[in-house]
Amino acid sequence: MNKKKYRILVVDDDKDILELLRYNIEKEGYRLKTCKDGLTAVELAKDFMPHLVLLDIMMPLQDGVETCRQLRELPELADTHIIFLTARAEEYSEIAAFDVGADDYITKPIKLRALMSRIKAVYKKTSKEKKVPDVVEINDLVIDKNSYVVRRNNKEIPLPKKEFELLYFLALNPNRVFGRDELLHQIWGADVYVLARTVDVHIRKVREKIGDHYISTVKGVGYKFDQP
Repeated sequence: MNKKKYRILVVDDDKDILELLRYNIEKEGYRLKTCKDGLTAVELAKDFMPHLVLLDIMMPLQDGVETCRQLRELPELADTHIIFLTARAEEYSEIAAFDVGADDYITKPIKLRALMSRIKAVYKKTSKEKKVPDVVEINDLVIDKNSYVVRRNNKEIPLPKKEFELLYFLALNPNRVFGRDELLHQIWGADVYVLARTVDVHIRKVREKIGDHYISTVKGVGYKFDQP
């Protein structure tokens, strides 16, 4: 994908940060739009269809966590990467961000060179993504990547982005055991620091929603999707 076609949305109520990021992101050749609050971000994203969103937490009208949750509910933005860029360094804020579907969490003050390198890595990853089946059907379970919808016995089961991607990846590779580190690499990426327990939490949540019998634990090794 050409950089001029790669769309980035920056959401922050700090005018100086918006100007700093605008200058450096546009200098690299990416398409860019900015806004100062979460409500505007959701409406703007529907039209702009960003590949990447840089999102603050503390903003007027609507905070970043709720904004991320709403963005993740839009099927047309299912493949959009969302990176939190915030002064909130507390663990509970980071956990809340990942729970609503964040791909990465970066604390301020901004290390500009590192951030631009991260944007470049996400851009390259998006450009090289390979085509895989959009719909996986196993017994009574249907996993639809086009709409980010999971159905069991024709009943829709809502899943946040990372839970969906974890289930989708395991279902694409049934009966194969994956360790936590490999799942972290496949779902969260090599450039993101996430604790191994994050995988356990997401597996537990997926099981609670679709049933315990689809994903089994191989003690001391990892997890696998069971298909007879």
